[in-house]
Amino acid sequence: MLSTDILATFRGLLEEARASGDPEPTAMNLATADVDGRISSRIVLLKGVDERGLRFFTNTESAKGEQLKAHPQVALTFHWKHIAHGVQVRFEGGTSRLLPEDADAYFATRARGSQIGAWASAQSQTLPDRDTFEQRVAKYEAEFEGRDVTRPPYWGGYLMQPNMVEFWYGAEFRLHERVRWDRFGETWRSRLLYP
Repeated sequence: MLSTDILATFRGLLEEARASGDPEPTAMNLATADVDGRISSRIVLLKGVDERGLRFFTNTESAKGEQLKAHPQVALTFHWKHIAHGVQVRFEGGTSRLLPEDADAYFATRARGSQIGAWASAQSQTLPDRDTFEQRVAKYEAEFEGRDVTRPPYWGGYLMQPNMVEFWYGAEFRLHERVRWDRFGETWRSRLLYP
């Protein structure tokens, strides 16, 4: 569970990022590891945050889905360049799958084109040519014509439950401010770090 202080600070910064004109304030770098310890990272979108943690959704059979299954410990980083001299927020911790009904509820809010895309894309698999993908999109558009698009069984959500959070505030001359929070059981403790 995130402390009320951490949650309030993060939500305040996210609102500042939205107000700053950041084109994608919910974009976060997700770093995962496979069974051999090889690290991968990519940008995903935050789809919710509360005291339980941070939520995101993806194809669970994609490369990231397979890595999350093999090694559920991850790192997330937000970087908001338009706030003051820049702000980064880092989270480290474990992930667990969200319930199917949570995935259904979020999937229903997505644009229809994104819903069709979830069916059409064999995410992370080799694509022989773009035409093949376009044909798959057309196939699922025809399949779901005139009715709601249901969630693919391999598409779901994850809850990231942090055990470390760091707020990094940029400053001139690299005299940054860093505040690190670590969880010990149900208690969070903060400390300052040298920049």
